[in-house]
Amino acid sequence: MNRRAPSLVTAVLASCGIVVALMQTIILPLLPMLPGLTGSSPEDASWTVTVTLLSGAICTPLLGRAGDMYGKRRFLLWSLAAVAAGSVVCAATASLPALVAGRALQGMGLAVMPLGISILRDELPPERVPAAAGLISSTIGIGAAMGLPVAAFVMEYAGWRVMFWVSAVIGLLALALVRWIVPESPVRSPGRFDVRGSAGLTLFLLCLLLVVSKGGTWGFTAPPTLALAACGLVAATGWVRHELRVPDPLVDLRSAVRPAALAAHLAALFVGFAFYANTLSTAQLVREPASTGYGLELSIMATGLCLLPGGLCLALLSPVSARISVRWGPGTTVALASGLLAVGYVVRFFTSHELWTIIVGSTVVAMGAGLAYSALPVLIMRAVPVGETAAANGQNVLMRSIGQAASSAAAAAVLAHHTAGGRPTLEAYLLVFLIAAGVSLAALATALAVPRRAPEPVPAAA
Repeated sequence: MNRRAPSLVTAVLASCGIVVALMQTIILPLLPMLPGLTGSSPEDASWTVTVTLLSGAICTPLLGRAGDMYGKRRFLLWSLAAVAAGSVVCAATASLPALVAGRALQGMGLAVMPLGISILRDELPPERVPAAAGLISSTIGIGAAMGLPVAAFVMEYAGWRVMFWVSAVIGLLALALVRWIVPESPVRSPGRFDVRGSAGLTLFLLCLLLVVSKGGTWGFTAPPTLALAACGLVAATGWVRHELRVPDPLVDLRSAVRPAALAAHLAALFVGFAFYANTLSTAQLVREPASTGYGLELSIMATGLCLLPGGLCLALLSPVSARISVRWGPGTTVALASGLLAVGYVVRFFTSHELWTIIVGSTVVAMGAGLAYSALPVLIMRAVPVGETAAANGQNVLMRSIGQAASSAAAAAVLAHHTAGGRPTLEAYLLVFLIAAGVSLAALATALAVPRRAPEPVPAAA
């Protein structure tokens, strides 16, 4: 690789991460209109959000492991192709089943993140890996923060179908850039792909995420929720037993429970919860009507702009996080980030009455998430062998997704339970902030439990 190639590869992979993260939020401005467009109920229309989470969570560990075994660039291209194909399906139809199918394809793109981080570890000089991996990891927040205002702007001036056609074009552009610039990694993990383990993990995650994301709507004691929970428990038990016995497991559970790796996964779960609670609560709080006594009645465009400073901080703090991780270790960075998350929610609890204070509190939370997201892949790479990088980072992204699903369910339950005149009360939002602050403190405790050792360069492939 020439001198410019590492920077170019990093830039291309980071742009792919932003593209994929955009797909997670572009549907939100359209969501209130979907029942009228598709002739469906609001609950059925919400599957366009839920299915993206489900497909992303399921495909990320599977494609990560397949990339470790058969070629990371190959499966990176397949993930981007799924994003583009899903965008075309969504743009070409107003049928709810087709929209759900297209959104499921878009969700498969979430595997881009662990595959990209693994490619960086194999291709870049060791001293450049922490900063580059941190940038890729933070793109999920950058894209999520940018997605809302961009989608709102396109929908307002061009229409919702154009929004999906634009998504298809940028997906194809990202695919072309990867094919042209990103090399295939020579590092491979030996063995055979664990088909039974893949089926077991898929069933377990499907049941778990449906319970977490839809339990609040169905009722956590309703028969469908209890049946899914029981099915998930049985699937998880069988899957764990299988993974501990098979010679080439899909997920090396013994490696995953090493103190550093386990701490990184738990921290990803808690940080994902805290970050998503910030996005959800801010997007809804500022749009509440003035008749509630606290609402600001902002447009969807203005709402997106409120989240934009946080997205910019996510990008700017990535190199800062890398420097802290190199100097004092990634565990210290995650601990600092978790403390900042908690401080941000304290600010939000006491100042959620004016627009500028809401933006300040939201931005402080985003700063904490930016530091954490950039440090987590470095923590993972120090805890697992080179040949398991994509799979381990896939597990870490999966834990973020589970945290986000749990955050969505918890926020929905709290806001639905504490209402006045059919709208959530200000106290309901404050309770969400307290819960998120508590989860942030749990992330802090987890980060402090990471085994301390002298910082060392992240190893590259031989």
